[in-house]
Amino acid sequence: MSIFTKIVLGEIPSYKIAEDENHLAFLDINPNTKGHTLVIPKREVNKLFDLDKQGYAALMDFSYRVAKALEKTVPCKRIGMSVIGLEVPHVHVHLIPINIMNDMRFEEKEQLTNDEFVSLAKEISRNFI
Repeated sequence: MSIFTKIVLGEIPSYKIAEDENHLAFLDINPNTKGHTLVIPKREVNKLFDLDKQGYAALMDFSYRVAKALEKTVPCKRIGMSVIGLEVPHVHVHLIPINIMNDMRFEEKEQLTNDEFVSLAKEISRNFI
């Protein structure tokens, strides 16, 4: 069972932004930039292209809606998207508010307090459609 499945099941807390029957979006606790969000299917699938076409399309649609909420909430030039999947064997889309190319590198990290995470998650959630 992946750490993301444990988050879905409520065994591990998260800074939840949005949720539907099949997907969950939450703030990355080790973010590249403020607002760095992970979007996952609730059903544990290891690789993005192991999803069937319908599951893939649904994940991308949900990610789109989360990205639009991020754009309304976090000042940035654009929302970058990355799907790497090596660190956790559960499909996840990284949505990262970016201003420069280095914001997409998984090297420098933003430090936020618990209160900042909670406040940010609430703000983004209010903009989710």
